[in-house]
Amino acid sequence: MTDRNSARERNGSRTDGGATAPVGTPDSASGESTPPSEPSDRRRGRGIRNRLERRAIALFGLGTLVLLLVLFYYPVATVFVEAIVVEGALTLAVFVELLRDPFYFGDLARLFAGESPLAVAGDLLSSDRRLGVVGFTAYQAALSSLLSVALGVPAAYVLARYEFRGRQTLRSLTVLPFVLPSIMVAVGFVATFGQNGTLNGALGLVGLGPVELMYSLEAVLIAHAFYNAPLVARVTTAAWESVDASAIETARSLGASPFRAFWDIVAPQLYPAVLMGAALTFVFTFGTFPIVLALGGFDLATVEVFVYRLVQDLNYTEAAALAIVELVVSLGVLYGYLRYEANHVVRSRGVRPLARRPLSPPSFSLREVVPRAGIAVYAVIALVVFVSPIVSMLYASVTGPNGLTLDHYRFLLERQQTAAAFQVQPWPAIRNSLLFAAGALALALPMGIVVSVLTTRRYRGRKLVDAVAMAPLAVSGIIVGIGLLRGPVFGIEISGWRFTMAGAVAIVAAHAVSCYPFVVRTVAPGLESVDESLVESARALGASRARALVDVELPLVWPGVVAGAAFVVAISMGEFSSTVILATGTDQYTMPVAIERFIGRRLGPATAMGVVLLVVTSISFVIIDRLGGESFGI
Repeated sequence: MTDRNSARERNGSRTDGGATAPVGTPDSASGESTPPSEPSDRRRGRGIRNRLERRAIALFGLGTLVLLLVLFYYPVATVFVEAIVVEGALTLAVFVELLRDPFYFGDLARLFAGESPLAVAGDLLSSDRRLGVVGFTAYQAALSSLLSVALGVPAAYVLARYEFRGRQTLRSLTVLPFVLPSIMVAVGFVATFGQNGTLNGALGLVGLGPVELMYSLEAVLIAHAFYNAPLVARVTTAAWESVDASAIETARSLGASPFRAFWDIVAPQLYPAVLMGAALTFVFTFGTFPIVLALGGFDLATVEVFVYRLVQDLNYTEAAALAIVELVVSLGVLYGYLRYEANHVVRSRGVRPLARRPLSPPSFSLREVVPRAGIAVYAVIALVVFVSPIVSMLYASVTGPNGLTLDHYRFLLERQQTAAAFQVQPWPAIRNSLLFAAGALALALPMGIVVSVLTTRRYRGRKLVDAVAMAPLAVSGIIVGIGLLRGPVFGIEISGWRFTMAGAVAIVAAHAVSCYPFVVRTVAPGLESVDESLVESARALGASRARALVDVELPLVWPGVVAGAAFVVAISMGEFSSTVILATGTDQYTMPVAIERFIGRRLGPATAMGVVLLVVTSISFVIIDRLGGESFGI
């Protein structure tokens, strides 16, 4: 009797007064049982929902691709087409005219005009050579790369070779260049190196004369080093920590001196990292915009500054052609580095890292004291370059000719109440920054997670998907802003219907496109390291691929998701290049745009607005970190 009842239960029946009734019938779409009393339309809905869940990742991937096409690839393609299609005809006349213009290419323009290469080369090597806008942009980018390497490699040496309290915190701070808004840093540099800045104030206390650095190439180079030296330090530190200590010990045991062991073993493993930092610095500074606009003006204008100026003059064709020249140079440098890396990369397995030495010397021998004295000198330089701009901005915001004051903050309050229609008001700038950051977060976070999933799955063409998805990192915000302005904002006509995008929506789109790659770079490594057996167990228990992702994988990589969200908010609030293009002539200005408007007139209100931006960004960071961590008990 027991065996018969068990068999009935296994067959989906139950005994009720001697009669058997089916407990349920399998759903053909999902393979699950549904109660017999469930209406057919509800069963149909369950089947559709299950099918959608199984295809959720593919659908989200398709949606992300559509968004990229509409918000990035189509606008950028619009810029490119603008440069080669003039009055409906395909032509390269704009490029030819640009290449032959000495204003842009200096003496090199004569080579494009057909002059002898030997004569042009001789003039380029002379002291009175003309570089042109493109040549100067490359020149300052090369100098910025050298200075960033000179400041970044010693920092990597300290972080990789010495142990001291706060080392991990200091290493974490090397991520700041991706967080601090560039226009806010520019305000800090004005407050530090300006005629009445803190540097000249400190020099005056010791009887030294003032130093004039503002609106000079030196100020621009130091500001670029502020942003890029920590990047060089970060990638070089990782390479230094991957050096195998046993290889150095073997070399020393064979009679090599410490210098020879470093030159033959350590240096070859550092070269790719240093070159990567230099290449990225060159690309970032070749496309520099807010730093040069604030610290150099049009006297030291780069390609990107002139692209912005041409857009303001409504010369979109020449602006597009110049933007393409900038993109070609940047991609060429990156391609050259990637070719070098492919041929010179050093792979180490089973590495035993070098032991770190204490920063405080165990003895006072010459061999111990000299390196640490050099580190002390470097620490002073680092304080001036990396710390003083932020401290100076905070100090300048609460000081005036008569000492401590809150007049600069009162000015912001008064401007809010009495500003004319064409003047920037503080509260709309803060409100717009918060709204645009929230919109960018809502758009960029799902896009970044979907791209992370797609780029961490094993399938043919994954490299292509990764390259296509990461393309926004190689395209400047100015190009994206021009593309959105000339495309969706001005309107797209399809079959007699004209579709337009509001300015605020375009700004959110530009911010999201520039932010989501950072989500990918914080989430994808975590997904790569998730134990596959956990996912396989969930799938074996009946979970769909999407359900396993939501219930198993994302909780495990949630710290990376929260970090990506913090990056999105910080980058969106500090985004200037695309915003200043799309907000010109509207009331959609943000805090960075307001700072740029103030800095051209009065430093005090600009520093006060910079402090407001710093506070709002920091509070947003804390809120995201607390809410994100508490959501999953992190």
